[in-house]
Amino acid sequence: MIAYKRIKLVLIVVLGLNWIVAGAKILAGFITRCQSMMADGFHSLSDGASNIVGLIGIALSERPVDEDHPYGHKKYETLFSLGIAALLAVVSFSLIKESFIRFFNPVAPAAGAMSFIVIISTMAINILVMKYEYREGRKLGSDILIADSMHTGADILTSLSVIVALIGIRLGFPIVDPVITFIIAIFIGYAAFRIARDASVILCDRAAILDSRKVSGIVMNVKGVRACHKIRTRGRPDDICVDLHVQVDSRMSVDEAHKVSYAVESALKANIPEVADVLVHVEPK
Repeated sequence: MIAYKRIKLVLIVVLGLNWIVAGAKILAGFITRCQSMMADGFHSLSDGASNIVGLIGIALSERPVDEDHPYGHKKYETLFSLGIAALLAVVSFSLIKESFIRFFNPVAPAAGAMSFIVIISTMAINILVMKYEYREGRKLGSDILIADSMHTGADILTSLSVIVALIGIRLGFPIVDPVITFIIAIFIGYAAFRIARDASVILCDRAAILDSRKVSGIVMNVKGVRACHKIRTRGRPDDICVDLHVQVDSRMSVDEAHKVSYAVESALKANIPEVADVLVHVEPK
């Protein structure tokens, strides 16, 4: 519960900063008629929207285990990270369309000192936000925070692209503006793909521990275990479920076999802190 409170606090802080950054870029882009800066501003605005999506996902994820959800609700966080990917995909498509329109219907934007001050200042804020959010996401094991930090990382790349566009405009090449807008859209689309890919492997129950030898090595050190096989793992990186078969002496009593299975569960949870649930199938050998 404490972790979810911290995640929500991080999202609220980042939401406020994203709206400040977005407002500054959109206003400056509108005044100077610089499409790439306005595009970057709308990208930052989508950052704020993704923070709201994240807050909704966290509110659902923190609900305790119930009769209908014996494994809890944590995958809602992963599911809602797909919402962030969808927002990025929409923004990417929209910017690609606008860049083509501006390419064939050019407009001469301005690129004064104000434009450079706004984009450099907001980029500095985004760098601090990305580092803070990613660090907290890793510390708290939060898909939402990590996905959102990647979103902010894409924003930094787009801001660098806008600086290139502003320099091109100052040198007398306004065509650079729609070209950079197109490049920004590609960056945003790739960020959407990465987030969707990482979420899908969890939702489709890909093995959470890819090397099963890590699990078998721990289990085989438990007294009474003769063999270990049919190891399966799934779940989020911070909420792993393990299902495995262990073989014990066929002369062992039910009570003794139960103690072995309990020892296996304890050993896995002690050695792999991310393991939340262990199902042990005991077989005679």
